[in-house]
Amino acid sequence: MLAQEIIRRKRDGHALQDAEIEAFVQGLTTGTWSEGQAAAMAMAMYLQGMGAAETIALTRSMTHSGTVLDWRTAHLNGPILDKHSTGGVGDKASLLVAPLVAACGGYVPMISGRGLGHTGGTLDKFDSIPGYQTAPDTQTLRRALQTAGCAIIGQTAELAPADRRLYGIRDVTATVESIPLITASILSKKLAAGLQGLVMDVKVGNGAFADTWTMAQELAQTLVTVANGAGLPTRACITDMNQVLGDSCGNALEILEAVAFLRGERQEPRLLEVTRHLCTHMLLIGQLATDEADAHQQLDAALRSGKALEHLARMVTALGGPADFCERPHDHLEPAPVQMEVYARQSGWVSGMATRDIGLLVIELGGGRRKASDTIDPRVGFSQFVQIGQRVEVGDRLAIVHGADAASTQMACQQLPGLIQVTDQLPKLAPVILADLKV
Repeated sequence: MLAQEIIRRKRDGHALQDAEIEAFVQGLTTGTWSEGQAAAMAMAMYLQGMGAAETIALTRSMTHSGTVLDWRTAHLNGPILDKHSTGGVGDKASLLVAPLVAACGGYVPMISGRGLGHTGGTLDKFDSIPGYQTAPDTQTLRRALQTAGCAIIGQTAELAPADRRLYGIRDVTATVESIPLITASILSKKLAAGLQGLVMDVKVGNGAFADTWTMAQELAQTLVTVANGAGLPTRACITDMNQVLGDSCGNALEILEAVAFLRGERQEPRLLEVTRHLCTHMLLIGQLATDEADAHQQLDAALRSGKALEHLARMVTALGGPADFCERPHDHLEPAPVQMEVYARQSGWVSGMATRDIGLLVIELGGGRRKASDTIDPRVGFSQFVQIGQRVEVGDRLAIVHGADAASTQMACQQLPGLIQVTDQLPKLAPVILADLKV
């Protein structure tokens, strides 16, 4: 089949046949489709949409474009579970969920992605850790899962290679916010990982790809329907992304926040609530807890005892990182050379954030990609971020900017106050957990 003819059919609004979708995926995998052709197809799919049958066919084809893992020979004594977020600014929940669920008896082979658009990527965060392998071979992944109970990695050469290529193309061609493409991308990786249960965290708000309630519901329902239709028991949670999640955004800074969280030193309340909620659903879908109360008890014990932190430490070591990383993370993560505090220009209540623009500002600092070949600076970003509902006075700190040089740091210091709304009225605080969907 000619690539240009398949592109033309989708461009003109026709539903693609399974064979045409298979040809597209094969072209991605083998390289017989050029970058321009793949980008044109992504844009055609974005603009014309895809029906349920097309989305299922794309998911299935990308899943089988490489190896599908089979854990039966690994002799694991618990369910194979995972969680995935549709992306948010400061969203480091995956860094917490994987070791927490592992501490409660689950096994979490988390196939994660890099930053897309204005949102940070889990793999980019782990690239901050010296020696950590985000693309190990299958045997290393297997050993890490047996040793630590969790392994947060990217798509290896064997896993869903078609999606890996399309993922990078979407990031730089303004085709990220497509429900069929998001669904196929996420689920192809998860199905290739050999999961027995999945929980989706669908973000909604001004810092999410789904910026409206209608889009978030549609995305959550599509993910649940396609995944369960493919034989993967899946639940979806819709959570708020109208502000930075946690108190930091930026790759190494979010790793530091995650370690502090698991050490019990700093647990931002909204991040704690989202993490416990997602973990609870994972324990229930994996039959590791009898009810929510049992799940909460197990999770709280794993946090208090330090068991979850131990699983994170084992995972980092098993995947090539420093053996003492969780004991001395600051010794291994290089700080940004310039750090400046940003101050409130008026007194009042923090009542809103331009969350997407904050994510884009991290990219401007060098913490994300403008094009696929860009190198990320893991040191840059924001820490000690204010939260909506917090009272500030003129001159109070809104955040600390971590920059690579004085010019970029000063630029962020000038722009950031305009992205944080301060008003005279105490805002009505929105819940962070908005809805749950399951079959």
